[in-house]
Amino acid sequence: MSSSPNLYKRAAIVCRQIPYGRAATYGQIALLCGMPKNSRQVGYGLKMGLLGPHVPAHRIVNSRGILSGAIHFDTPDLQVLLLREEGVDVAWSKEGWRVDLKQYGWNHTLAEAEAFRQIFREQDI
Repeated sequence: MSSSPNLYKRAAIVCRQIPYGRAATYGQIALLCGMPKNSRQVGYGLKMGLLGPHVPAHRIVNSRGILSGAIHFDTPDLQVLLLREEGVDVAWSKEGWRVDLKQYGWNHTLAEAEAFRQIFREQDI
């Protein structure tokens, strides 16, 4: 899968800022990276370890709040356990484990988005 290495560098920066006890979506990360059509590449980068260390991948879910990347953790329930440790309610649904994004979603601010753009400019990524 070809994608700009800058996407992965940007995504690493954004993902590390997802607040404790909150969940973000792949699309949200791509949007904050300035590459809104690249949510699948964000998922690929997480799965392949292209975002580097110290990325709280357990806080990233799909657009419906489903823990779609859970199979890539060391154990199938690890993402659920990590989210619950942070106080995030994770419930079983017919689609799989789900987080209520209205309650636990990361509602980033415009100031945060602008700060990311500034970081990307300063780092030339």
